[in-house]
Amino acid sequence: MSQIYDNPIGHWVVVVVAMTLLLFVVLTATAYTVWFERVALGRIQRRPGPNRVGPFGLLQLAADGIKLAFKESFVPEKTDKVLYVLAPTIAVGAAFLAWAVIPIGLWGNAQYWIADVNVGILLVFAVSSLNVYAIVIGGYSSNNKYSLLGGLRSAAQLISYEMALGLSLVPTFMIVGSLRLRDIAEYTVHWGPYTGPIPLILLTPIGFVIYIIAAVAETNRAPFDLPEAEQELIGGFLTEYSGLKFVMYYLAEYVNMITVSALAALLFFGGWYLWVIPPVFAFLIKVILFLFLYIWLRGTFPRLRYDMLMRLGWKGLLPLAVANVVVTAIILVAVQG
Repeated sequence: MSQIYDNPIGHWVVVVVAMTLLLFVVLTATAYTVWFERVALGRIQRRPGPNRVGPFGLLQLAADGIKLAFKESFVPEKTDKVLYVLAPTIAVGAAFLAWAVIPIGLWGNAQYWIADVNVGILLVFAVSSLNVYAIVIGGYSSNNKYSLLGGLRSAAQLISYEMALGLSLVPTFMIVGSLRLRDIAEYTVHWGPYTGPIPLILLTPIGFVIYIIAAVAETNRAPFDLPEAEQELIGGFLTEYSGLKFVMYYLAEYVNMITVSALAALLFFGGWYLWVIPPVFAFLIKVILFLFLYIWLRGTFPRLRYDMLMRLGWKGLLPLAVANVVVTAIILVAVQG
């Protein structure tokens, strides 16, 4: 395998095959995440979820996909046509691009990645920040006041919670001493007879709590879905979108959910390590648990008021994240000194 990777032609063959496989796996996972959410919300709210099309409603996804693919797409008359189409394209492209540096344990000591970048988590942050452009441009180009208001809400929300999100992971980087996602997942400690990967949530529990809250807000999911609040803004930045362009925004949202869940597993729960369970299944179990947490939050908490949302970000999470960094630094200096 290493000889193939060292050959320039072989390297590109491996990358192209890996990208194709990645697109297929993530798209399939996204589809079944939608099914999983609808079923789980049905159980939480004591009602049946999708149960008519196919066994357990599994073919409902195919039916919805075919319907949306052939649905007529209406474009408002006075939209900015270029930006109107570009916005959902940015959303989908940014959502998939983050997976270029996310490693996944397969079997034994083998890891899968397209690009093993030494600052991988920074690339994920940089790419995920493009989501705000997709939403703001979509709201602006629609020439709809409610859409524009949803885009402005999104810009303020994402900027506010990105700061807390980034600071929540600084203690993890300080402890591991690396920004490479593979190094973080494989971080080992030596405690007496024990030597092996350790879930970093044991060392940075506050950082994990901040990360989860900020990540839910970053992906515009309930109870932080203010940019598309139906009761206030009709549909927010999505109001004037229909057909495949609407599906692209919808797809990007669920891919981002999976990305956040995968990062949580890598950064705080040992990645693909879980006792004797094969790595790929261990990683999958952890991602599914975090996706269920997303769904559980949506089915449990009401939507926040916008002033409460901003107050939580600036007066709650941000000072707590800064304090967490300072305390971690003091403890590391004391231990290493």
